[in-house]
Amino acid sequence: MDLQALADFNLVATHGGLGRASRASGQSKATLSRHIAELEDSLGLRLLERGSRSLQLTEEGAALHARTEGLLREIVEAGETISGGVGRPRGRLRVNAPVLFAQVALGRIAAEFIAAYPEVQLEITAEDRFVDPIEEGYDVVIRINPAPDDRLIGRCFLHDEMLVVAPPSIARPSCTAGETATFPAVVLNAAPANATWRIRQGPDDPVEELMPNPVLRLSSILVLRDAVLANAGAARLPRSMVAGDLAAGRLVCWGIVEDRPVSAWALHVSRRLVSSRVTAFIGALVAAFPDQRF
Repeated sequence: MDLQALADFNLVATHGGLGRASRASGQSKATLSRHIAELEDSLGLRLLERGSRSLQLTEEGAALHARTEGLLREIVEAGETISGGVGRPRGRLRVNAPVLFAQVALGRIAAEFIAAYPEVQLEITAEDRFVDPIEEGYDVVIRINPAPDDRLIGRCFLHDEMLVVAPPSIARPSCTAGETATFPAVVLNAAPANATWRIRQGPDDPVEELMPNPVLRLSSILVLRDAVLANAGAARLPRSMVAGDLAAGRLVCWGIVEDRPVSAWALHVSRRLVSSRVTAFIGALVAAFPDQRF
C-alpha cells in the first residue's frame, strides 16, 4: 500500500472534499484524485462515492479512514520528533474545550503558550457538545468531571466548586427542621423540576435543603449568571465564575452545593504517541493553576 496515497485519501476524507483538501495541503485536485484512484485500484475497493458536488466515503472508505488516520499521524509525529530534535514542540495542535472554560481562561493560556512555543500551530475549538477526539482529530480535549474512558488518559489540573448565589435584593430563605422555603431561581434547561438544592456552609456544617422555584430556564451558564446579576433569582454557579461578583458585593453566597465537586481534566488518546506539544500544552495548563484553583 502506497503511504502517500493513503495519506492523501485521509486528507480528503478529513476535509470532506478535494477542493478543501487541495487548499489545505497545496496539492492540486488532480494529484489528490489520482492518488486516491491508485489506492482504490491497489485495494480493489471503491473508497469514495464521487458526486457532482461532493465526495462521500463508502462503508469501506469510512473503515479505512477510522483505522489509519491516527496511525499516520503517529508516523508524522515520530518523524518530526527525530528531525526537529527530541522534546522541541512543533506542528499543529488541536484542542477542544468547554465554552465557559475557554472564555474565562484559555485566551491568556493560549497566548502564553504560543509565545513560549512559536513552532506550534495551536487551534482551539470552544463548544459544549461531546466530541470524540479520535474520530474528530483532536490532540487534547478538556472535560469537566469526565466519565471514565479506557481510550483516554490525562491529568486533572483544576478543581472548583458550585455555590448557590443570589443578588443582595433577594433574601436568603430561612430553613427550619423539617421545612423548606421556596425562592425565585434561575436554572439551566436540563435541570430537573421540583429538585431541592442541598447546601452547607462548611465541610463540618450540617446540610440544609432549599426549594427553588424556577422562574427562568436558560441554555447557557454565562447567560444564567447575567440573569442573576439582573435580580432574576438565585442560581447554582461555579465559584470561579462569580468570585469577582462576590468580592464586589454584587452577589452573595448562600452556601456550597453538597456533592457537586467540579474538576477539569486535560485528556488525550492513550494509544497514540504522546507528542512533545501535547505534553507541553498540558504542562501549561498545570502551570496556569499551581494550586489547582482559579
